[in-house]
Amino acid sequence: MIEAVAFLIVGLVLLVYSADKFVIGAAATASYLGVSSMVVGLIVIGFGTSAPEMVVSAIAAMKGNPHLALGNAIGSNITNIALVLGVGISVSPLLICSNTVKRELPILLVVTLFVLLLMWDGEQSRMDGAILIASMFSMALWMAWLGLRKSRDKDILEDEFEAEMPQNVSKKAAWLWLLFGIIMLPVASHLMVHGATTIAKMMGMSDVIIGLTIVALGTSLPELSATIACMKKNEHDLALGNIIGSNMFNLLGVLGISASIKAYKLPES
Repeated sequence: MIEAVAFLIVGLVLLVYSADKFVIGAAATASYLGVSSMVVGLIVIGFGTSAPEMVVSAIAAMKGNPHLALGNAIGSNITNIALVLGVGISVSPLLICSNTVKRELPILLVVTLFVLLLMWDGEQSRMDGAILIASMFSMALWMAWLGLRKSRDKDILEDEFEAEMPQNVSKKAAWLWLLFGIIMLPVASHLMVHGATTIAKMMGMSDVIIGLTIVALGTSLPELSATIACMKKNEHDLALGNIIGSNMFNLLGVLGISASIKAYKLPES
């Protein structure tokens, strides 16, 4: 048990650290490539904050534990809404001014209903996974178009993205941090999944439960720290936008990747 807990803790610490560096490297690299701050914020940072969930779920599915991925996706979304948003609001009252964020809220509802519809037959097939991944890329393209349009027609969210763009990061450092994140995220995820599944077996818990709780809480820490930082700076639109974007990427990307790797039936309870 001690060894499993050690794997879980080390994996979690490495996961949070490598995810943070991955986001910094990806955002800075995209900026050097001339990508607008709006597109970087909506896609690169949104995808980056969901990278821990995606990589953990992919590793879990490859190791034959797709239910851990299912619990991670659902648990992370619950954590984002109940804990991350709750803590953020306790730091500063939420005031939304961005039309972009207001537009994303109903889209999140549509995405949620769409995923529930795919799950209605009680299983996640590889076809379901492919549909979810295709939907994720379609959403990313829509966000890119929206970001380019908003760059011409100023949105308050763009000012907040520009304020949060990595500063004083050289081009070489950006590429190194990006590479570091790409390498370390799978390593950290492997350690975390190994520790979590071992603990679940020793305690007689299902993979879904361990994914809903310990793993989901751990992979949501980047969103929590980012939200607190944004709320302290009164960047309310950015804080809520990160949560909404993360939840959409979790539903489409995390569930899609895990089902594409290994189809599974939904647990009865």
